[in-house]
Amino acid sequence: QVQLVESGGGLVQAGGSLRLSCAASGRTSGNSQMGWFRQAPGKEREFLAAIKWAGGSTIYADSVKGRFTTSRDIAKNTVYLQMNSLKPEDAAVYYCACRYGWGGLGRKPDEYDYWGQGTQVTVSS
Repeated sequence: QVQLVESGGGLVQAGGSLRLSCAASGRTSGNSQMGWFRQAPGKEREFLAAIKWAGGSTIYADSVKGRFTTSRDIAKNTVYLQMNSLKPEDAAVYYCACRYGWGGLGRKPDEYDYWGQGTQVTVSS
């Protein structure tokens, strides 16, 4: 139904920045929600941020609020995660995901139905 292709991961020094991109195939529905998650080895998948396609409202996890920003480009069918002031503990595989709904933005992995392939973010100290 929808395919998500994410990119932009890499290696950065602590304090640096990266911008992740998640390109969605086809036209995005009005009730689409896009979420960002990360998973480090031995840890559960962690919610980071989410954005509604219609209107662009956002939510953030406390762990990244003020450092990470998610946004969308409607013309490109793409969402972004701008990550600033990166810390070594931010190192993980980062995933974008999509769900459909008219209510509040989802915060749990099992609320999302479609997932990108993941992109590695490494932060050196």
